Amino acid sequence: MHPSAMRPADDIEQAMARHGDTVWRVCLTALRHAPDAEDAFQNAFMKYALADDALFNDDEHRKAWLIRVATNLCRDMQRAAARKNLPLDEALSAAPASCDPSTQPDSPVREVLNAMEALDDPPRTPVYLALYEGYTAPEIAVLLDAPVNTVYSWIARGKKTLKEALL
Repeated sequence: MHPSAMRPADDIEQAMARHGDTVWRVCLTALRHAPDAEDAFQNAFMKYALADDALFNDDEHRKAWLIRVATNLCRDMQRAAARKNLPLDEALSAAPASCDPSTQPDSPVREVLNAMEALDDPPRTPVYLALYEGYTAPEIAVLLDAPVNTVYSWIARGKKTLKEALL
């Protein structure tokens, strides 16, 4: 694909339909701030739109590529913010009341979400990828470009912290 050529719109829409939720949750998990996560999400799919089709062996490879790109974009944004001394963890504006259990202050779902949000990153993203997305430590190591044993440590530490927070 020529560098200035873009993938067909239906290809991009299909990738977003299949993997958009996962990429969004990875971005939000890493950055904790919806506007920053939106930027990373959009940039990840822009990179996908401009990527050469030969990069992808199959749909699972496409998903892993998108997660890796999103993770790297989030990491770059965190580094840039740290250099500028701008917090990425600003409190989200108050949302209107909802019946969604995850938004209720005393719900078990909210308790788990709060515990996950309280984790540092890492281990927040590796724990999310392992527990929610079902990736193995070796797969996460590839996605995050980290040693496998480090990923195992992050997951173990994150699970221990979550367990202590939820008891």
